[in-house]
Amino acid sequence: MSYGTAAPFPPVTLDDVRGAQKMLSGIARVTAMEGSRHLSQLVGAPVHLKCENLQRTGSFKLRGAYVRIAGLLPEERAAGVVAASAGNHAQGVALASSLLGVHATVFMPKGAPLPKISATRDYGAEVRLHGQVVDETLAAAQEYAAATGAVFIHPFDHADVIAGQGTVGLEILEQCPEVRTIVVGVGGGGLAAGIAVAVKSVRPEVRIVGVQAEGSAAYPPSLAAGRPVVIDNPATMADGIRVGRPGDVPFGIIDELVDEVRTVSEDELSAALLLCLERAKLVVEPAGASPVAALLSGKGGIEGPVVAVLSGGNVDPVLLQRVLRHGMAAQGRYLAVRLRLTDRPGALATLLGVLSAADANVLDVSHVRTDPRLGLTEAEVELHLETKGPAHCTEVGQALREAGYTVIA
Repeated sequence: MSYGTAAPFPPVTLDDVRGAQKMLSGIARVTAMEGSRHLSQLVGAPVHLKCENLQRTGSFKLRGAYVRIAGLLPEERAAGVVAASAGNHAQGVALASSLLGVHATVFMPKGAPLPKISATRDYGAEVRLHGQVVDETLAAAQEYAAATGAVFIHPFDHADVIAGQGTVGLEILEQCPEVRTIVVGVGGGGLAAGIAVAVKSVRPEVRIVGVQAEGSAAYPPSLAAGRPVVIDNPATMADGIRVGRPGDVPFGIIDELVDEVRTVSEDELSAALLLCLERAKLVVEPAGASPVAALLSGKGGIEGPVVAVLSGGNVDPVLLQRVLRHGMAAQGRYLAVRLRLTDRPGALATLLGVLSAADANVLDVSHVRTDPRLGLTEAEVELHLETKGPAHCTEVGQALREAGYTVIA
């Protein structure tokens, strides 16, 4: 697709990607391709999952980081490298630098998940926490590079990084030669651009579909404008694709080679993550689940066989807990209700009996008896329930009302 005249970009060719593949031999894993019967039934065509969540460091980022750092001159390696990331790129740079004997300094936001900070340190990088958002962290890393001479390793806006990420595309063609559509999450655009170069050079008829979160979708307006544009305050649970501006280099490639960029909602991301966990037995972060979210959206236009790229699996356990609960709520399998009852012995037991009769599983109960809003003989109860779907949620609410309870929320 071409929505406008793309800005000039350094060429990334099939030969570049093939060279990167040779460089990564023995470094990056050839990750598994798993079929999904459930998704195939939903889409009406064979669906395969490219499991980059099982890559070393838990994401595809090692590929591009290694190729970029391996290509540095000896004097550049001696000066060290610096990067900025909330997690996946940080770990990729840390491991690549360690393997190549290069000192790495990685700037991460102060609010970055502790497991990602710990993993980056364990891979050998010096971690510096700075800023609340990635843009602030990025500025600090660039200032450090200017002051020290360290080489800044951009997460997506460099030809070598894109060539490294493109090796995912070559593996897809080898593992699923009959592929007709590849669906891939898009943040800055490095992975989608690399896959597009690799695949379109060999199989131009294969359709490439990019996916962004609705609250962080910089590519649709950028493609419409014909140049990268900035969106203010990008917001999504999918931190791996939460980027406010496309990279200049990947933008030019995506504008030329990617067929479509779709957006998905937070509910769709949650449902996709839950599906990956329950049906595919794969732990995937929200950004990695975005291609599955696009397939679940039911918007059509996806010709099979389909390959959905699960780009990463580095999900913070605290976020995973919230996302799973959100995903269950989106599917009508989780219900939170707040109601008032008479504060007397046995009142709570009676309420729980009503819920048991309605076949709702109580996960948590909060019982408030002292609050200025409550009457002298009132108590307020908030319950978190596991339910069996939207229809069952309706049945539970009806059972509570029939028993004389007033549901507040």
